[in-house]
This record gives sequence, structure tokens and C-alpha cells, in this order.
Amino acid sequence: MSGLLATLALWFLVALVGQWGGAKEGVMGITVAIVVALVVLFLASAIKIVREYERGVIFRLGRLVGAKGPGLFLIIPIVDKMVKVDLRTITLDVPPQEVITRDNVPVSVNAVVYFRVVDPQAAVVEVLDFIEATRQISMTTLRSVLGKAELDEILSAREKLNQELQEIIDEHTDPWGIKVITVEIKDVKIPTEMQRAIARQAEAERERRSKIINAEGELQAAEKLREAAEIMQRSPGALQLRYLQTLAEISTENASTVVFPVPIDLLTALQKRNQE
Repeated sequence: MSGLLATLALWFLVALVGQWGGAKEGVMGITVAIVVALVVLFLASAIKIVREYERGVIFRLGRLVGAKGPGLFLIIPIVDKMVKVDLRTITLDVPPQEVITRDNVPVSVNAVVYFRVVDPQAAVVEVLDFIEATRQISMTTLRSVLGKAELDEILSAREKLNQELQEIIDEHTDPWGIKVITVEIKDVKIPTEMQRAIARQAEAERERRSKIINAEGELQAAEKLREAAEIMQRSPGALQLRYLQTLAEISTENASTVVFPVPIDLLTALQKRNQE
């Protein structure tokens, strides 16, 4: 764009000189126009503007000079070359990876990696394409880490695995000037047969818990009945009151039940006679 503008400016000046001057004046005008065009090209190539979230890595005759920015600065045309590096957080989607867990279950797992460039010079000099390199190391690390874990751990302990993945990927990408912020396992796909097996396992587990709860309830009820029997044994009147309460409950129900009340004293007398 800058070269096009300079060319247009040159032709415009030549046209003006051709209209206003003679031969000698025309040559002088062409010379001035060429000088002006070269100055415009020089300034267009020398002035660089880098945004707040970018840095410009400068190479002078192939040698690294340093990173500049943000803002406006000058470079030497032809001698210097600038490579812009984005410092914003990059979201990298890791493709689904086929993994065999430690308990021999095939699963398909994908993840997302959040990272940013903290050293623009290393990101340009140490690696050819830091985004692609980070993607490849994330794929291999995902297969390696999840291959050491069991299926239940992948499904229930994702925070631990995410932390382990983040530490390993960050260690590998640190020489490239990259900081891995976080790694999240997005989706875990398991075969249909394994899904049915997990469903049966969950059903059996719930049934086991139900039986344990029922047994605990029976145990607690038996303990309370034993305590009640001990109290009634110490207080004979309590048994009589309980007997009357039971008769009152039966009488309120609409049922064809015949009740023959027997005095407790009579039962006590019979019991003593049997003991004699």
C-alpha cells in the first residue's frame, strides 16, 4: 500500500512538472519527485505501530535485536525485519484422542488448553510455530496422562487430572516462552457396552445401599423395642396403659375385628400358677 501511494505521488509530481516547467525545469522537477517518493517509501517502511496486546520482535541482518512495543517506533528499512507476536490468551482445542485406560477401557477424550505468550523473543526464535507445537504436545500429554488413570478416576477426578496435564504441558512449553494457564477435559466418550455395564453397576450399588439402610433401620427399631420392653418390665402400669391405647386405636378403625379384653392381673396370676 505504501509503495502504491509513493508511485502515485511520483506520477502526480511528474505531471505537474511537465505542465509548469520547460526542459531544464522538468528534469529538476523529476529529480525532486523521485527524492520525495523515496522519502515517502522510507518513512512508510520505517514507521511501525504495534498494538497494546502485541509485541514486535526485531531482527537486524538476521540477528535478534529485541522486542519492541506497544506504540509507534522506527526500524531501518531493508536492514530490519519485524515479526508481530500476539500476547492475548489463546484458546486451543485439542482434537479427540483415543486412549486405553489403565483398566483396559477404550475412551475418546478431548480437551481445551488456555495459554499465552510471556516471552515474544523465545516464541519466535525457539520454535517454528508455537501454536502448532503446543497443540502437538497437548495431544501426546493427554494420551499419556489418561492412559495411566482408570475410568472411574477420569470420570470423577477431573480436577486432579486437569492439574497434572497443566503442569506437564507448561513444563514442556516453558522454553518457548509460553505460559499454560489451565487445561480442561471437555468430554469423555465411552463405548455403548461399557455404558450399559456402568448402569448395571450403579443399579447394584444403589440396591446395596438400600439394603444397608433397611438393615440399619431394623437394628435401630429393635434397639428401641428392647428399651421399651425394659421400661415396661420395671413399670407394670405402663404395659396396662399400652394395652388400653391399643384397644382405643382398634376401636376407631372400621374393621370387623372382635376384641376380647383380658385383664393383665389374670395373666399375671396364671403365670405365677404355672411357675408353682
